[in-house]
Amino acid sequence: MRAVTQDVFGEPQQVLGVSELERPEPGPGEVRLRVVLSPIHNHDLWTARGTYGFKPSLPARAGTEAVAVIDALGEGVEGLELGQRVATGGTFGAWAEFVTATAAGLIPVPDALPDEAAAQLVAMPFSAISLLDSLGLQEGDWLVQNAANGAVGRMVAQLGAARGINVVGLVRRAAGVEELREQGIERVVATDADGWRDEVAAITGGAPIRVGIESVGGKAAGDVLSLLAEGGELVAFGAMAAPVMEIASGDVIFKQATVRGFWGSKVSGAMGADDKRRLFGELLQRIGSGELTLPVAAIFPLERVAEAAEASFTAGRVGKVLLKP
Repeated sequence: MRAVTQDVFGEPQQVLGVSELERPEPGPGEVRLRVVLSPIHNHDLWTARGTYGFKPSLPARAGTEAVAVIDALGEGVEGLELGQRVATGGTFGAWAEFVTATAAGLIPVPDALPDEAAAQLVAMPFSAISLLDSLGLQEGDWLVQNAANGAVGRMVAQLGAARGINVVGLVRRAAGVEELREQGIERVVATDADGWRDEVAAITGGAPIRVGIESVGGKAAGDVLSLLAEGGELVAFGAMAAPVMEIASGDVIFKQATVRGFWGSKVSGAMGADDKRRLFGELLQRIGSGELTLPVAAIFPLERVAEAAEASFTAGRVGKVLLKP
């Protein structure tokens, strides 16, 4: 079979390529999946660089999420069938024609959900809804987030609106405001304009902002913290531009603010089965109603993985880049 591999860590466009490998056989409790579509996430690209929380041994496979069809059943697998369409969000090596996965972690995909949406159902949407669910916000509460035009930022805005939570989005350029408006997402402020803080205050009407979601790093983290009310919470979700957050001690002290991190894979691993079912059920409902949209920017064959990685870095990109074996 063909699979994306790398022999060294480095820039994804330079180190990722396609190799011929043996088709894997499922072990006890596993299934073999024939991959239909697999998305490229930021954490996949950071893994290729060797800078993510998970660092594979080299030579390594790549990719973590896919929509696929069950191709073979391992010993002891029950409740799944050959030919069944499923989604997986934690299967390393998903950028391939075939991959083995733990049967218990697979999510059956409803017939009404297209492959393009099912391929990106788990990692980003589930991280977004898990993050939102962890904040303890009630209907009518306010939160602010930067990287609002990123994949998770868009989802948090849509899911927040569906739950009655007020979300203010920060983007670094004015064009991002219009991009989000085209997707039906309002209350977005560009921080490259003078008086952007006043614009945030006008949007909230002076209401306290209880939570800030920080995904950029550097000075942008301090900007988010500065907007929070007393007793507010700053949640670090990503580090798109810088690995260090620059926050003012005064804001932490005098606001009596809390700063914490959120890593989706850790949260998901510790989450109970009932909560997972509840949140996945809400995701499917929101996607079906159109309240949550999962656009696709482009689809590339495996052989063009370097181009696909480059496309994933495109500023202003709307939607995920997918790989198709």
